[in-house]
Amino acid sequence: MLYIIRHGRTDWNDRHKLQGRTDVPLNEEGRRMAEEAREAYRDVHFDICFCSPLIRAKETAEILLRGRDVPIQYDDRLMEMSFGSFEGLENSFDIPDCPINVLFFTPEQYVSPPGGAESLDDLFARTGAFLEEKADPLVKEGKDVLIVGHGAMNSSIVCRVRNLPRSRFWSAGIENCKLMQLV
Repeated sequence: MLYIIRHGRTDWNDRHKLQGRTDVPLNEEGRRMAEEAREAYRDVHFDICFCSPLIRAKETAEILLRGRDVPIQYDDRLMEMSFGSFEGLENSFDIPDCPINVLFFTPEQYVSPPGGAESLDDLFARTGAFLEEKADPLVKEGKDVLIVGHGAMNSSIVCRVRNLPRSRFWSAGIENCKLMQLV
């Protein structure tokens, strides 16, 4: 089986700030969510966990798997999508014509704006390479694989696994600390 889960809440989530690759830790609510997920999913078997190296994902994986003999491997390809110079921007939806908002409302039309934001092509390429090289072979062997990541990064994996078009990029509704079985 292949499972994904998004990290717990952070102060930036609460303030509606674009996090991207900015390394923001979990807040107390996020840690509580991870503890609740640990309890809720304690009977779900995992052979291995692959995790983003960003602290909010690492903390979530460590809390979720505490007391279990599940190895955690960190992979840079599981980092959140980079929003470049837009990282840290608060309430982007309140800013008329903010170019990063295209990603959230019409992802099929998204073109990465100047300032170092990652394109969807790049996001799909790196997460696709991760799946092909790491996760897919293990799932084919019958292993139960968990990926702990982020909203946009996890959405790209869902799109790839379920063969969804970019227009449905956000259709899975990746919630904090909610386990999703993909395969």
